[in-house]
Amino acid sequence: MLEAARLTDEQRLDWLRLIRSDHVGPRTFRALVNHCGGARAALAALPDLARRGGARRPARVHPRQDAERELAAAKAFGVTLLALSEPDYPHRLRMIDDAPPLLAVRGNLQALCPPTVAIVGARNASAAGMRFAERLARELGGEGFAVASGLARGIDAAAHRGSLATGTIAVLAGGHDRIYPPEHGELADAILADGALVSEMPLGWEPRARDFPRRNRLISGLAAGIVVVEAAKRSGSLITSRCALEQGREVFAVPGSPLDPRAEGSNDLIKQGATVVTEAADVISVLHPILGEPVARALAEPDADAAPGPGGEPADDERARIAALLGPTPVPVDDLVRLSGATPAVVRVVLLELELAGRLERHGGALVSLAMTA
Repeated sequence: MLEAARLTDEQRLDWLRLIRSDHVGPRTFRALVNHCGGARAALAALPDLARRGGARRPARVHPRQDAERELAAAKAFGVTLLALSEPDYPHRLRMIDDAPPLLAVRGNLQALCPPTVAIVGARNASAAGMRFAERLARELGGEGFAVASGLARGIDAAAHRGSLATGTIAVLAGGHDRIYPPEHGELADAILADGALVSEMPLGWEPRARDFPRRNRLISGLAAGIVVVEAAKRSGSLITSRCALEQGREVFAVPGSPLDPRAEGSNDLIKQGATVVTEAADVISVLHPILGEPVARALAEPDADAAPGPGGEPADDERARIAALLGPTPVPVDDLVRLSGATPAVVRVVLLELELAGRLERHGGALVSLAMTA
């Protein structure tokens, strides 16, 4: 296991170029660094890997000049780009499979250190729901917890307001200079005193509808547990609760009136086994024994002269065999290993090549499928 270490300026630039390159998401980033031995080697190998995966056009590697401009703009805006390998990176977020390699943070970095509880819920929340969320956040903050949420209207904003004095974390769907909703700009500024704003998006990124589910995995990933206060049958809060379950986090729900459609989703969570919350002690009693668990490994950037990690070089017939097993229906990676007869290392490389070519989609639970556009 590699120890967490700070990146040099050149390594941080390489990491930024790699994560901003075409078809490179957090999981692909990790696979590339592990396969190639470092981000710089991965940048050099990326075009050839994509070509072998069947890319129709040359892979676009993010230009160095663009990455330098982004780093300079972030610094000028007061944003720190924390790398997954660095000790300041939130340790529970580091545990998830698709943790951002670089997390853009503004505000008090120490707010990322305490154990964290996420509080989420309806945007069109009731007055009672917002009052409870604010009280719960204040009580959890008083017990030494940071409170994370998504800066949305309703429950999210109430949770942030309740924990302003003790440290709250707002996870953004867009860039730090694109606060959404815009009317929460003053709340965002108030958070900066003792809390932090975090995002995986670059400055200037306007949040789109599909960015919010992506943001939700970070809200749950930061936390040891997530509390849902009012959620309709179909809501972003339920997406966050599903992310929490996939990440092995505890899920809590506040019971609501069966006559209120804003409580349908949260009441269903209780039926499915979520812990009922009527006071902060309900959350604390469940999380207390969990907080002593050891945290997962960090992804560290090897020394420049370090050898790449072990990996198989696929033969053409192995590539063809593995690709033929894939289709639009997600299948487990373990099944590809078993049915292809190839080693796990070879299967990982072939999947990496296909992903860089834009031909592969990854799903939760180590499932993969051919991209619909492939």
